[in-house]
Amino acid sequence: MELNLADLWERVVDEIPHHEALVCGDRRLSYAATDERANRLAHHLGALGVGAGDHVALYLYNGTEYLEGMLAALKLRAVPINVNYRYGADELRYLLADADARAVIFHREFMPTLDAVRADLPELAGFVMVDDASGAIIPAGVTEYESALAAASSARDFDARSADDLYILYTGGTTGMPKGVMWRAEDIFFGALGGGNLGDAPITAPEQISDHLDPHRRGLPACPFMHGTAHWMAFGTLYSGGTVVISPDRHFDPERLWRLIEREQVTFLVIVGDAFARPLIETLDRMTPAPDVSPLTVVLSGGAVLSPAVKAAWVDRLPGTLLIDGFGASETGGQGQSVSAAGGAIETTPRFRVNDETTVLGDDFRPVAPGVIGKLARRGHVPLGYYHDAEKTAATFPVIDGVRWSVPGDHARIEDDGTISVLGRGSVSINTGGEKVYPEEVESALKSHPAVFDAVVVGVPDERWGERVTAVVQPRPGAHPELDDLAAHARAHLAPYKVPRALVLVDDIVRSPSGKPDYRWARATAVAAQTTS
Repeated sequence: MELNLADLWERVVDEIPHHEALVCGDRRLSYAATDERANRLAHHLGALGVGAGDHVALYLYNGTEYLEGMLAALKLRAVPINVNYRYGADELRYLLADADARAVIFHREFMPTLDAVRADLPELAGFVMVDDASGAIIPAGVTEYESALAAASSARDFDARSADDLYILYTGGTTGMPKGVMWRAEDIFFGALGGGNLGDAPITAPEQISDHLDPHRRGLPACPFMHGTAHWMAFGTLYSGGTVVISPDRHFDPERLWRLIEREQVTFLVIVGDAFARPLIETLDRMTPAPDVSPLTVVLSGGAVLSPAVKAAWVDRLPGTLLIDGFGASETGGQGQSVSAAGGAIETTPRFRVNDETTVLGDDFRPVAPGVIGKLARRGHVPLGYYHDAEKTAATFPVIDGVRWSVPGDHARIEDDGTISVLGRGSVSINTGGEKVYPEEVESALKSHPAVFDAVVVGVPDERWGERVTAVVQPRPGAHPELDDLAAHARAHLAPYKVPRALVLVDDIVRSPSGKPDYRWARATAVAAQTTS
């Protein structure tokens, strides 16, 4: 079986050329029009010297250009590289150097930061700029995106491709510098881009993708494409023949997003945890007139687990919508789901039904018995490893009895019914008095308190306990929660050793653009508060 991402895309294009593929603001592109623009961009990148195996950085906000850039690179057998647009110069320099980027497609707003580092990146030879209203000065050697497309060939005349062509996703995780996770094209298709969920069974030949199209699907990724959650959903939608609706907004605005969902009759929304879900559901109740979102049948949260209180609010307010907590990682793809619906029970802990390739392994890399805490692991369609990092590759992707596993570090246990409870990433777990505390379950308990808008839980040094469980809390407007009150509330949901022993109130919780908590910031904030108290 040879499944290549660009080949599969072109098969869908040829099957439904006139169906709407991408919507962003006033731009509406059919599959054929999207393919033509990607062909033109690919030819322009080829003229810049980009070829098979070369890396193309995408330093962009959400827009059609992001997905066009990915498709163009894949058509050339090149590798698209996601860049966090919040990076400063040092972080950007590191990532582009580590990724060996040969070309970069970027929004004009980012030109000053890019200009500050490009002298240090001699391999970075191609610059394609998507214009915007920023007015940033553009130096020589930069080509404007639409001009580049207009001057390039629209022919689909590329060399043959392979299932072994690479896809790389850079992930910062919760600690350390970003790492590039390397996937074979065929593996990422099955592991994260919907290949295992087309029809009743995974496809076994490229031509079968035409038999499983669902053009009625209209998906909206609310999080940035620079994170896998968003562009995985987008490509899953395109491979199913649906329409990807893209918000042109640079910042998350819950009311504008609801109006976009209403206007475009979105059926499938992707968000990241409470950072998106809470303001969305609370804004919905205040909107006049209320938006008609009845076509919305599925809401998927990926990348951060939803708290029980937020789940309950969603299924109460939108009883016709399935709310899915999806679990996975850049190193594993999608692994499991927890579904909440009106009339059903709301899980109080992150508990998932997983695929057949996922289990829990002990320290000896053997499956553990139900009830035993180990590390969540996946085999089958998993990455090859980390780009430029053999040591971390060996640690995260061990080969046991000839089988490569992905074990990125999430602690978990198998329950008696076969579901898996995910406890959290070991790298951010708290060791207090010899007991391990996983921040996510404490955060979920705290966020169900009426005075708490958002919370991140960390450990700070403690002479007696080793680490003290500390809650960094963003209160609701006008609220002033006290530690004793929050501790009593948490004690109703958690074992006593997990209850926060310290509280730090902040104006805003710092999260990544995807909604993931910044534990390094939270710990530094908590330590600073402890030092000054």
